[in-house]
Amino acid sequence: MLVRAEHVLRESHGDLLISRYRAKQAEGIALVRSNRENGKQSLAFASRPFILCGLPIRKPPPDQLLFERRNGNFLLQITGHPHFGLPFGQDRLILIFLATLAVRQKSQVVRFRSAAELLDTFGMAKGGKEYRRIIAAFERIFGATMFFTTDRSSATSSVLHRSRFNFLREAEIWYSRPESVPDNGNSITLSAEFYAELTAHPIPTDLEAIKIFAAAPGLLDLFLWLSYRCYISKGPEYIPLFGPSGLTKQLGCIEYSRPSKFRATLEKWLQSIRSLWPQCPARICTNGNFLRIDRQIVLAPSPH
Repeated sequence: MLVRAEHVLRESHGDLLISRYRAKQAEGIALVRSNRENGKQSLAFASRPFILCGLPIRKPPPDQLLFERRNGNFLLQITGHPHFGLPFGQDRLILIFLATLAVRQKSQVVRFRSAAELLDTFGMAKGGKEYRRIIAAFERIFGATMFFTTDRSSATSSVLHRSRFNFLREAEIWYSRPESVPDNGNSITLSAEFYAELTAHPIPTDLEAIKIFAAAPGLLDLFLWLSYRCYISKGPEYIPLFGPSGLTKQLGCIEYSRPSKFRATLEKWLQSIRSLWPQCPARICTNGNFLRIDRQIVLAPSPH
């Protein structure tokens, strides 16, 4: 596996001195490719609003409690709690974790052994710093309110759908789990609206790929967005990079002062995605103003 991993790494990053981190990352890339070829991918699930529009990538200023993203006729607004602020960065992993449990357990009340299970799910280190980060992330998510609206119009009619809800209704989480706590003693009750959205639109994605991109929220957003958009695409599409309906308004990106900086970042992200998804059809157009995508399925059907 390591020989193949090193080959994948050099293929995508050139001749580099391979650190332990890079070798582990390359092994993950090789595993994603192998699982896809053999139809043995491990699935996670994400919620549609956060595929179409990403959470903030970086921590917003303390006085910013409203975050807005727009994707065509889809508008997402997140209002943060005055004490805890807006969800951001790796907080999105918690939403993926909860969505995955809800889909697997087929229940609005999800149960798990410990907070360490979340870290294990995404291949993250465990320690005091990580547990404190989980606590803060759950507080931000529990205190946040989501509003989203879609406007579906045709030549004969127009349908406007709006929804406002919290993510979670109730949570009991043992961050430092004593032996007396029973298995699956941690439980979280999703709000009825959030669970209904997950039930209606469970978006499957590759869990091993999420592990690779877990530490890079912007890159993870783009991977999830591309996986979904390429799957539902009926043919070539051209997504503007800038402007009111541009890609920068859809992902959780900060506002870039120069378009060239975003293009460079986007190309770097695309290279990372191609390392584990070589058939990814996304390309920045020669004029630098659009991202061209096409229909492509990143999740291979199982041969069994």
